[in-house]
Amino acid sequence: MAGLAAPAVAERAADSGQEPAEKTALVLSGSTCRTAVEGSRVVAYCHNPYPESDLVRLHIECERWWDLDADGTPVEVGPAQTVRLTDRCWKEVRAAWVSHHRM
Repeated sequence: MAGLAAPAVAERAADSGQEPAEKTALVLSGSTCRTAVEGSRVVAYCHNPYPESDLVRLHIECERWWDLDADGTPVEVGPAQTVRLTDRCWKEVRAAWVSHHRM
C-alpha cells in the first residue's frame, strides 16, 4: 500500500535539457449518430462535424428468431453532412446500432 501513497512525479523533456519527443497528431473523426426505434422501424441520423469522411452502417437485431437481422449498406458521411439511415424488422426490434469506419 505504501507504493500507492507515493507522489507521482513527471518530468517534461524541455526541463531535462532533451529535445521534446515528436508529437503524434490526434485526428478527430467519426460521426455523431442518434438512433430511434419506433415499433418495428429504426431511423438513425448521423452528422459528421469533422473534416474527414466517415463510413457509417446501420445494424438491426430483431427480437423474433425467425425475423432476419439486418446490416445496412455502408454510407459515406462527408464533412459537415448529415445522413439518414433506415431499416426495419417484421416485428419487434431487439437492438439497433451504427458502426463507423474511417475512410
